[in-house]
Amino acid sequence: MVTIRRATDEDRDPIWKIIEPVIRKGDTYAFPPDIAKEEMHAIWTGPGKFTYVAILNDAVVGTFMMRDNQPGQGSHVANAGYIVAVEYAGLGIGRKMGQFSLKEARKLGYRAMQFNLVVSTNQAAIHLWNKLGFEIIGEVPEAFHHKGKGYVSAYIMHRLL
Repeated sequence: MVTIRRATDEDRDPIWKIIEPVIRKGDTYAFPPDIAKEEMHAIWTGPGKFTYVAILNDAVVGTFMMRDNQPGQGSHVANAGYIVAVEYAGLGIGRKMGQFSLKEARKLGYRAMQFNLVVSTNQAAIHLWNKLGFEIIGEVPEAFHHKGKGYVSAYIMHRLL
């Protein structure tokens, strides 16, 4: 059974072990593939972030982060990023984190959630977010430099909470 909780300082290394291989592939996140561990931690767990981990059999198997999509007058819309450990992909952990994050975003006072850069080639993510009620509200041509496929489109996905 997967449980989800707020991340602690003790989760820093397990979070990095999940994030690093995904970022290094350069096919789903806009972070530089060679990003340093501390720089990534500042982005994922720094001030203004709500960071969580998914636990299965006492191991951290996924992580997600929520933050304000924009400051000030746009701070009522959440933005989030999710990563499941490669060896646990396909077990429904991403879906569980997505469902949890929608409830948690409401509790935190957000009125909507928006993803600004969902890579068009990331069909698993697009399928999951569609199932969880997100709609593609825009497409940005060649917005993502995919490490293997060159420049590809990215979608903006949104849903009200």
